[in-house]
Amino acid sequence: MIISSKELQMNEQIRDSEVRLIDADGSQVGIVPIKKAMDMAAKADLDLVKIADKAKPPVCKIMDYGKYKFDMAKKEKESKKNQRTSSVKEVRISMNIDVNDLNTKVNHAKRFAEDGDKIKVSMRLKGRELGHTDIGRNLMMNFADMCKEFADLSKPVVLEGKSLSMLLAPKSKSNNQSKKSSKKGSEEGKKRSQNSSFKARRKCIS
Repeated sequence: MIISSKELQMNEQIRDSEVRLIDADGSQVGIVPIKKAMDMAAKADLDLVKIADKAKPPVCKIMDYGKYKFDMAKKEKESKKNQRTSSVKEVRISMNIDVNDLNTKVNHAKRFAEDGDKIKVSMRLKGRELGHTDIGRNLMMNFADMCKEFADLSKPVVLEGKSLSMLLAPKSKSNNQSKKSSKKGSEEGKKRSQNSSFKARRKCIS
């Protein structure tokens, strides 16, 4: 039973003449004089706690209030520990990025995803690169493909002024585990393919 976290009236602090009583095992005793309720709590070596002061008559429960507060504080601490606010981290790449740097950026994105954060991938276009936005888009999508083991494309590539950007969202851990084995076998061949595509891209914009 969840009770308000505010300080509650208990034992001698309760001034009502009668209360609706709930026993320590959660059973409904019914409406009883306050003296009888206090006697029952004392006999059980527990506290009489008013848990619903707005009710007519107010509702009281026999319980170990100190233990209840300790248990609730422990549950609240665990709840806060398990709740993490997701934020958006940014990874910046350039159109002329080389394979090693790109792999480093992928590792950064992976670390962010493992922390539960979304990843904004951005690319600032300069000079003649503005005339080759298609190449930039392809590189962005290639980056998203390299991250597909741990992140999904949440928002597609868009051109905002002189920058391209997209948003990746982390996958659940269960999805990551199921895809690791199938990804591992083809990784080396994929890296060789990326290396040749980057060389072709440089020729195009030089």
